[in-house]
Amino acid sequence: MSIQAHVAAARLRLRAAGVSQAESDLDARLLAQHVLGWTTERFLTDAQGAEPDGFTRRYETLVERRATREPLAYIIGTREFWGLDFEVSPAVLIPRPATELIVEAILERFPDRHAPLRVADVGTGCGCVAIAIAHERPDSVIVATDISPDALVVARRNAARHGVADRVAFRRADLLDGVDGPLDAIVANPPYVIDHTAPALQPEVRDHEPAVALFGGADGLGLVTRLVADAPNRLRPGGLLVFEFGFGQDVEVETLLATAPDLELVDTRRDLDGIARTAVAQKR
Repeated sequence: MSIQAHVAAARLRLRAAGVSQAESDLDARLLAQHVLGWTTERFLTDAQGAEPDGFTRRYETLVERRATREPLAYIIGTREFWGLDFEVSPAVLIPRPATELIVEAILERFPDRHAPLRVADVGTGCGCVAIAIAHERPDSVIVATDISPDALVVARRNAARHGVADRVAFRRADLLDGVDGPLDAIVANPPYVIDHTAPALQPEVRDHEPAVALFGGADGLGLVTRLVADAPNRLRPGGLLVFEFGFGQDVEVETLLATAPDLELVDTRRDLDGIARTAVAQKR
């Protein structure tokens, strides 16, 4: 059997397991590339050839894992974010493209690449936001917190991988506990999924990603509310709080910030589908 034929069979296997057609087509190919150690360009050029020794066993093992709805990122162990490859494991939330809006907002609001910048990243997970900012702003100093010690192990490895471990300090903490100001910015991708919506989530999310990084209480905004209350004490005047929120939570977030005495909503950023996903608030 050719590699291409085996990948075609894997697509059908994944579709039969409930994976969408688009994801099945992509994941079957990416799993093959992972096993082969090939780029996309080489796969498109050479996939009509015969399978190398050992390919079938390794590939089918990974396809079966994906058919159980284990996320692709956990199977191959990496996910791209901001053009950088990050190690991921079931200890951390898998980075999403929408979270890059946080990085975009910080870079736009602090355009001087070499200006000193003090930032806190709350709920850092794999460290993607903190590391992306450190990568883009070489004179920044960042403290990144997470309540999960296992997540911090992954984040520290990612910081070392991208050469910013000397400028990103990782701490086990609940939100901003133990973080001193004044800070230029606080960024966060907090848990914001409403607890009772868990059954409606995709199995890849509900059954595999860490619940502590997903669920934000009865209204999804429990940790966001705490963050809005705590952030002004750490921000310098004019400093920014930039955080992600869930689909349909924009009105509640606007109301929350409208009642915050020390913060003003200055921007709401939208994803490629036009959905509001990120709030930018400034300390008065």
